[in-house]
Amino acid sequence: MSDIFKNKTILLTGGTGSFGNKFTEIVLKEHEPKAIRIFSRGEKKQYDMHNKFKDGRLRFLIGDVRDRDRLSRAMANVDIVVHAAALKQVPACEYNPIEAIRTNVEGSINVIESAIDHGVDRVMAISTDKAVHPVNLYGATKMTAEKLFVQGNSYTGGLGPKFSCARYGNVIGSRGSVIPLFIKQKETGTITITDEKMTRFWMELDHGVNFVIRCIDRMKGGEIFVPKISSMKIMELADAIAPEAKKEIIGIRPGEKIHEILLTENEAGHSVEFDNYFVIEPEHPFWGNKHLDMGKKLPVDFRYTSDGNDRWFTRDELMRIVKRSHV
Repeated sequence: MSDIFKNKTILLTGGTGSFGNKFTEIVLKEHEPKAIRIFSRGEKKQYDMHNKFKDGRLRFLIGDVRDRDRLSRAMANVDIVVHAAALKQVPACEYNPIEAIRTNVEGSINVIESAIDHGVDRVMAISTDKAVHPVNLYGATKMTAEKLFVQGNSYTGGLGPKFSCARYGNVIGSRGSVIPLFIKQKETGTITITDEKMTRFWMELDHGVNFVIRCIDRMKGGEIFVPKISSMKIMELADAIAPEAKKEIIGIRPGEKIHEILLTENEAGHSVEFDNYFVIEPEHPFWGNKHLDMGKKLPVDFRYTSDGNDRWFTRDELMRIVKRSHV
């Protein structure tokens, strides 16, 4: 893989989150960027991040992706944009739907238009399995954002910025992870589980960041990249964290799925498989198909789901993950 970041200026929206911190750590350590601009709303988190890295290549810009003018100013002379800013908590998005749309949808529009205006080379948006067959507003906004970034290429005709997405599952150690909840509940002697049949896609944070970095290097514009990752059963995770605790089944919550899906049978017809990832090509890529002749074509009825996965975390692996994420 070439060093796509060497001597480049990177804008990272939502840069003070768990993804942003890990992305910054890896890129500063393993690549040679000219600068990384951290664009986010919270001055305290930016202050903490500044003290954590103490690297002269970092720039901290207070701003919100809802603010087109401020975002445009931040994007001047930028080569690569990684768009990670979003409202991510399902209950918060349900209770504040207009705010979720303004950040996740209108904010994405602002990123796309600012990138075109400033002649950015590449823009990678971070997506989620919740965008596939969405059952809550958060998922619906991320589905919309995916479509915006895929078809954002139609505004450039292949001559301007390239827009793509990286779609993956739950990240261990990220905000809202179930591990801290289970560890806290362990102290009470009872762990609450919504459904004992539940399965989830899971990946560690550094795996997710490195996947995004590789996707930025490989992107041609219009693709959705999906990594091959492992699944876990919620009951096995609970047993790994608190084997002696009582497991109380409380019922599935609004906007929650029993199993997750990262690639649908509707997408399989215009997707290809590689050793460690899938690429979903746009259905109408008039700017050109770039991957379909390079990978393995998928069966028409193929679905990539957390319960039908052929990669599973063992109990021992889950135990090691829990220990690593809470050292």
